[in-house]
Amino acid sequence: MILNTRENLYSETIPVRKGAEVDISKLEGFLKEKIPSLPNEPLVVEQFATGNSNLTYLVRIGEWEAVLRRAPAGPVNPKAHNMEREFNIIKEVNPVFPMAPKPYLFYDDNSIVGAPFYVMERRNGFLLEKVIKESDDKPQLFQSISQNMVETMASLHQINYKDTGLVNMTRPEGFLERQVTNWIKRYDDVKTEDYSGVEQLKAWLIKHLPTSPSPSIIHYDFHFKNVMFNKEDNSKIVGVFDWELSTVGDPLADLATAIIFWLEENDPIELKEISGNPITIKPGFYSRNQFIEEYAKKSGRDVSNMNYYLTFAYFKNSVIAQQIYYRYKRGYTQDDRFINHHRRVRALLEMAMKQI
Repeated sequence: MILNTRENLYSETIPVRKGAEVDISKLEGFLKEKIPSLPNEPLVVEQFATGNSNLTYLVRIGEWEAVLRRAPAGPVNPKAHNMEREFNIIKEVNPVFPMAPKPYLFYDDNSIVGAPFYVMERRNGFLLEKVIKESDDKPQLFQSISQNMVETMASLHQINYKDTGLVNMTRPEGFLERQVTNWIKRYDDVKTEDYSGVEQLKAWLIKHLPTSPSPSIIHYDFHFKNVMFNKEDNSKIVGVFDWELSTVGDPLADLATAIIFWLEENDPIELKEISGNPITIKPGFYSRNQFIEEYAKKSGRDVSNMNYYLTFAYFKNSVIAQQIYYRYKRGYTQDDRFINHHRRVRALLEMAMKQI
């Protein structure tokens, strides 16, 4: 089944935003030196419209296309925006999970685009949330999409990470405890205003830490903005992107991170406004509980502690939003999309506190 769309809705790119410009001449010379088979034509650079953190560009020379990804401008958290790590992650994941894009090259220098960056293959398809409109009523398609999202996550978690180089790049033991501790510290590092109940929330997360199941490869940012679908078969996933947070760790933490973006009709209006296009409220999409139950069937994992994982996932994503707002408030980015990001922080913290 295919959605009713116009071709321009499939367009993923926009002109490069102010403050995110790259030196076309330098980049063109670099790419043609590193990839000698490129056509003898000029480089064209556009920016992908989605994404609030790292900067991602479409680079095109003749018919050759690729994607360039780099860290944002200004000071960044030393453990975030690590392009070399992300490049090495997808280099290991792509052979065992082909929905991850194939990486081409990494460059650890600021001289070309202003920051270290890597280049990877371009996947063609569309982002689901961009083409679904209020008039779309395809419950069978939406159910198939839900099923494919669950199956894709479960299949990633079933891969034996010990058969990849990730075994030498990650520390699965103690993953969840480190995550909770580190994200609490990150919140404190970028705090800009006081929110009621946050101290109690942080204490609860530390006190009620559960025992994790066996570790697996996790994406840790698995939602519709990072998943590309096939234009001919709209339920089929053709790419999973943004592996910045990926590691080997607790698969239930990955599941919870996906679930908090899976909105329902009765969710608070503030949460729906945050998402921009809360497509999962449409008839046919799984509920959050259905998603969890289907994952349990596919993976065979015990999901009885999901309340804790959901609480932490809401908190973690409030910190991600706070990091972006902190950068905007300090003037490190001029992107006006982030002017009201503190509302996103508050709403996510409230959802975390409701879980407990």
